[in-house]
Amino acid sequence: MQIPETRYATAEDGVSIAYQVVGNGPVDLAVDLAVSGNVELMWGFAPFADLLERLSALSRLIVHDRRSTGLSGGGALLPDLETRAQDLLAVLDACGSTRPALFGTTTGGAALAVFAASHPERVSSFVWHGPMAKTTWAPDYPWGDPPDAQWHSLAEVRASWGTTAMELSYLADNAPTHAGDERLAAEMARLMRHFMAPSTAVEFTRTWNETDVSHALVALRCPTLLITRRDNPHGTDEAAYVQRLIPGAQLELLPGQDFPAFFGDRAGLVETIRTFLGIERPPSIPDSILSTVLFTDIVGSTEKQASLGDRGWKELVERHHAVVRGALGRWRGVENDTAGDGFYATFDGPARAINCALEITERVRDLGIEVRAGVHTGECELIESKCGGLTVSIGARVAAKAGPSEVLVSRTVKDLVAGSGLTFEDAGEHDLKGVPDRWRLYRVVG
Repeated sequence: MQIPETRYATAEDGVSIAYQVVGNGPVDLAVDLAVSGNVELMWGFAPFADLLERLSALSRLIVHDRRSTGLSGGGALLPDLETRAQDLLAVLDACGSTRPALFGTTTGGAALAVFAASHPERVSSFVWHGPMAKTTWAPDYPWGDPPDAQWHSLAEVRASWGTTAMELSYLADNAPTHAGDERLAAEMARLMRHFMAPSTAVEFTRTWNETDVSHALVALRCPTLLITRRDNPHGTDEAAYVQRLIPGAQLELLPGQDFPAFFGDRAGLVETIRTFLGIERPPSIPDSILSTVLFTDIVGSTEKQASLGDRGWKELVERHHAVVRGALGRWRGVENDTAGDGFYATFDGPARAINCALEITERVRDLGIEVRAGVHTGECELIESKCGGLTVSIGARVAAKAGPSEVLVSRTVKDLVAGSGLTFEDAGEHDLKGVPDRWRLYRVVG
């Protein structure tokens, strides 16, 4: 996918916040994936890009780099939750989004939860993948890290930020299906180096270790969906705890082991979001369809053309075409192609195709000519909205076996029109040029 255009919103204190808007779905969806960010480089990382593309297919997707990271400017201090809320407001105002839905992951979702509780008039609904109220252990919150573990984590961030080794450790702890993938870890490490420097990463981590959004969650009033993977390494108890804090929140446990939203079954995740937001699926465009094909052509056309001359032949063909098109209109046929004196048309029912063929063979006699016709029904490939494939080839071959003023049909057609009042006689088995097996054909007699 081509990288969307990056634009800048100006925050209250004058800091430039980089953002992108992609997609034109029925709802606006503002996203915080908890990665520090670089809105342009994220499109070059397949897991991020796939998730963002899927989200943009159902929404007008709004992404931004938090200040001091990626392409956004930095202020005197790293952003606290209040500043991040003001920066998001600046982005929403800049792109004209008055009441978007929000989608966040882990700590990014925590920041969006505070925004939703503080600005309920600006939020229609909220989806949070990997919900966590804080990152520090407490007697009533055993999923956080104790102080000594946090101290070691900060030291690791300072020493190893942006290294393949650090990302390998992250994959082992959070994405078991990708554990040991050095290529992926190296790619992630490169992104992290572009997101922020080690010293900035340390300060962001320290800030989150001191943050607890539990009391803000009880003030959430918008429709809220929490999502986590059923078999992820961190378990599901933390998500259930957060659910109890948010009035009316729903919790969806999706299959899978990987904790990050951008790994695992992204299609299933986005479909869950679509359902929660009440967005109807766009009508699927089929690549094949059951159709009845009709082929006709003038019998002895070369001899007739020689006897009439070019001008006379041209006038005859024009009158023939008028007859055929009139019959197609009456029997709801769709003209697909006209080659010289032949017609190829499709119908959504075989009985109409046969009746149309019978009318054409009868009416063209008044022009002093006869046509042959063949009808077959089968699955057709849609190629630029027209039927193609083997079914069409078979229909042409059936027509080629017909005699003057004769309508031949395949056995498939005969079996489908039982009870229609049409009658047939066996025309025997035939080899159809280029088509496997022998085919039993039937002559329409009434």
